[in-house]
Amino acid sequence: MTQTHSIVVDKIQMSKIGQTDFDTLVFGKSFTDHMLECTWRDGNWGDVHIKPYGPMQVEPSSKVFHYGQAIFEGMKAFKDVDGNAHLFRPQDNWKRFNSSAKRLAMPEVPEEIFMDGLKELVRLDKEWIQQGDGLSLYLRPFMIASENGVAAAPSTEYKFMVIMSPAKAYYKGDVRVIIASKFSRAADGGVGYAKAAGNYAASFYPNNLAMEEGYQQIIWTDAASHEFLEEAGTMNIFVRIGDTLLTAPNNDRILNGVTRRSIMQLAADHNIKVEERRVSIKEMNQAAQDGSLKEIFGTGTAAVIVPIKGYKHEDFKHELPDVQDSYATMLKKALVDIHYNRVEDKHNWLVRL
Repeated sequence: MTQTHSIVVDKIQMSKIGQTDFDTLVFGKSFTDHMLECTWRDGNWGDVHIKPYGPMQVEPSSKVFHYGQAIFEGMKAFKDVDGNAHLFRPQDNWKRFNSSAKRLAMPEVPEEIFMDGLKELVRLDKEWIQQGDGLSLYLRPFMIASENGVAAAPSTEYKFMVIMSPAKAYYKGDVRVIIASKFSRAADGGVGYAKAAGNYAASFYPNNLAMEEGYQQIIWTDAASHEFLEEAGTMNIFVRIGDTLLTAPNNDRILNGVTRRSIMQLAADHNIKVEERRVSIKEMNQAAQDGSLKEIFGTGTAAVIVPIKGYKHEDFKHELPDVQDSYATMLKKALVDIHYNRVEDKHNWLVRL
């Protein structure tokens, strides 16, 4: 039996968009007029409610606070020069959201609720999508355990919600990183591949230590040996040695990035060789010493592509050269041109609203 869900809309009386300074946006601090909420209870999802953005009332015994059942996604909407709004690969985010939910013993969200609710929410607040390079609307679907009680067991009630934030470029200035040789982001059999909130909380302390040394992020390595590259901060990582792009293969420690997969496809479209394999620190350091290491960059929804200007691994430090034929620059332009509908979307990644 297919369950249908109504979308109930409670519109705000007056938009706050006029009080928002889009020139001085801080990532993730300003939010649009509306948000989405849908509750799972007694084994079923209720109707989708779109209502004015505002505080939630939750009890201190809500299980999300005690056992960490919380997942999220990051995605974006863009507006082209004709004023048309688009989502970028939203079904990929829906599938990954449900993969995360399954791993944390949370109910999967039906496509009807996730996609139809999201589209209606973005349509309602589409004036918040500003036109121009680097401008977008960042969408944050998330789900939390909302049952009251501190018994150590999965919740019997969950809230699926979506909030939205107008965004500019995520990173500013040069980014240099420390390669982790002590702390780990994820381990075999864990939740590293899921967008679990706790994954990010656990990264804050080692990242603070890196910042104290003057570095902006950490490149995470495998937990077992700390010999192989895995992710760059909150991003997937690419290393260019010679004319080949290398990226770590997906496993249960590494997030299956939508931007990562898009970059791999665009690289193939431009006849750039990509190898999806384990990349050792030893191999990268050797390439740095013999001059064949050309680029390192991270990829993710918020940042798109972030070139890494230098790195430190234990006592070894290296500054990346400025290259004329930068893959990071070229591939970012190719992806951003699709975001803003400036070129043909050969892979049908855009969903027009």
